[in-house]
Amino acid sequence: MKPPTRLSLELGGSADEGFFGSEYVGPVLVPEEGIVSDTKKPEKTVTNGPSKKRRVLLTRMAVDDRQVSLAGISTALIETGEGPPMVLLHGPGEFAGTWMRVIPELAKSHRVIAPDLPGHGESGLPMSGLDADRVLRWLDELISDACGQPPILVGHLLGGALAARFAASHSEKLAALVLVDTYGLAKLWPNPKFAFALAKFIIRPTVATQRAMMDRCMVDLAGLRDEMNGDLDMLEAYALEWAQKPKAKAALRGLMSTHGIPAIGESELKAITIPTTLIWGRDDLQVPVRVAERASRHYGWPLHIIEQCADDPAVEQPADFLSALRRSIG
Repeated sequence: MKPPTRLSLELGGSADEGFFGSEYVGPVLVPEEGIVSDTKKPEKTVTNGPSKKRRVLLTRMAVDDRQVSLAGISTALIETGEGPPMVLLHGPGEFAGTWMRVIPELAKSHRVIAPDLPGHGESGLPMSGLDADRVLRWLDELISDACGQPPILVGHLLGGALAARFAASHSEKLAALVLVDTYGLAKLWPNPKFAFALAKFIIRPTVATQRAMMDRCMVDLAGLRDEMNGDLDMLEAYALEWAQKPKAKAALRGLMSTHGIPAIGESELKAITIPTTLIWGRDDLQVPVRVAERASRHYGWPLHIIEQCADDPAVEQPADFLSALRRSIG
C-alpha cells in the first residue's frame, strides 16, 4: 500500500490539545482521502477476503465463526461457551481473536460473543463510512440478535469507548460494564514514545514499524512472544495484513473520530446505571492509569490495576485479568 505523502491535519484544533485529543493538530490515523458513496445505488460494503492466519488462530480456540449483518454491516462473529452472555469488544487494529488467551476460560461459565469491529478483521466497512449513530446501532443489533438477555459488556481501548457510549444511553440492555484501558474517559493523550511509534506504523505498516509500536504496548514483548509459542507472531501477522489494506485507515477514521478520540461527557458517564468496573495495566502508555484512577474516584467505579502490564491485560497478563474480571462480575 502506498503511504500518504503527508499526514492529515483535517481535525483542526490547537497544539495543546494533546497527541490524540479531540481537536488535535497532528497525525491522525488515516490519509486525507475519504470513502465515496453513491446514494442512488444500493450501498456496498468493503470486506476483507478470508484469512488463513485467522482460521489458524480460531481453530486453536475451538469457537464458532460466522458472518452476520448488523446495521447493514457484514460482521464476523465468534461464539463459544454456555451460560449468561458476555460480549467482548477489541481495540483498534485488532480482531475478535485478540481475546484468545481469555476466551477458553470465560467460556466455562459464559456464552462468549466477540465480533470484529466494523472495518476490522473480516467485518465489512460501509462505502458510506461510519457515523456515530450507525456504530451504536451496530452494537445494539449485535446484543439483540446474539445475546437473548442483557449481557456483560467488556470493552478494550476503542471497544471500551464504544461500550461506555452505548451504556450511557442503553444501560437497560446490559447487565454490567467492564472497561479495560479504555479510550473516552479523558482526551486521548498518549505518551510520546507510543504516539510516534504509532504514527510511523500508520504511515508505513511494516514488520519493523509494527514491532516498534508493539514494544510500546507490552512491558516485556520478548518474554510474551516466548510465552505464547507463536500465537503472538500470528496475531501480529494478521494485524499487519489488515493494516496494509486500503480500508484499514478508513475504518479507523470512522471509529476513532466518532468514538475513540473525543472524550465522553461527564453527564453521559453519569447516566450509566449498571455496575461498572475498570481494569487497567499499570504501565499503559496509551491511556495512563491516572485517567482510570480519576474516573474511579469521580464515578465510584471499582478499579483493578494489573501489574507488569501495559495497555492489553487480556493478552499480557491473562490470569490477573481473569481474576479481576471475576471479582467485578461476581
